[in-house]
Amino acid sequence: MIELQRLNKWYGEFHVLRDIDLTVRKGERIVICGPSGSGKSTMIRCINHLEEHQAGDVIVNGITMTRDVKRVEQIRRHVGMVFQHFNLFPHLSVLDNCCLSPVWVKKTPRKKAVDTAMMYLERVKIADQAHKYPGQLSGGQQQRVAIARSLCMHPDVMLFDEPTSALDPEMIKEVLDVMIELAEEGMTMLCVTHEMGFARTVADRVIFMDEGQIIEENDPETFFNHPRSPRTRAFLGQILGH
Repeated sequence: MIELQRLNKWYGEFHVLRDIDLTVRKGERIVICGPSGSGKSTMIRCINHLEEHQAGDVIVNGITMTRDVKRVEQIRRHVGMVFQHFNLFPHLSVLDNCCLSPVWVKKTPRKKAVDTAMMYLERVKIADQAHKYPGQLSGGQQQRVAIARSLCMHPDVMLFDEPTSALDPEMIKEVLDVMIELAEEGMTMLCVTHEMGFARTVADRVIFMDEGQIIEENDPETFFNHPRSPRTRAFLGQILGH
């Protein structure tokens, strides 16, 4: 579904991604963790060209990313993304936030877009808020709307960029529950997160990044109980408190 081949990115002199190789199979759930500034978010943002890489290849569903606008749009049709800070349009209702891309990008008839949006809002348990504006919702509710909005485009892959880090602790569970349901239904997922319980529950593979490189990747049991790299052990010791 996704292939990154010797992916490199610089911000000026700063080498943020260094020879990243990663293959993601259809239906696979991958959790990406690591210290702040390790390149996790930049890596997944390169997959849908929110960040532009300078060397290497990004291939999504057999399509190789180039600077060609049509090629970028083609890839984005396959990829949904949920951000840390929701990125909902504050002047549009919840329902209109969900209908906007299907109507404008996919030319879906409005009635069909509304029906689809209500179906996904129901799925994330927030259909009763459809006619409210984002500012009237809690952070957890807004993030569930953001997930529904991505699903309305029928993506093959969902990218989550620290989806719970801006939320109060009591709101985190409601968002993670929705993500766990998606995972159980076989959605291909890449999730940057520090929620290690989620990683244990959902991930097929856990990836640890540091200084722009993939240091370690393994199944959750091996990753958490028998990490190979001293850097991984230090990170887990810090984040898990042992």
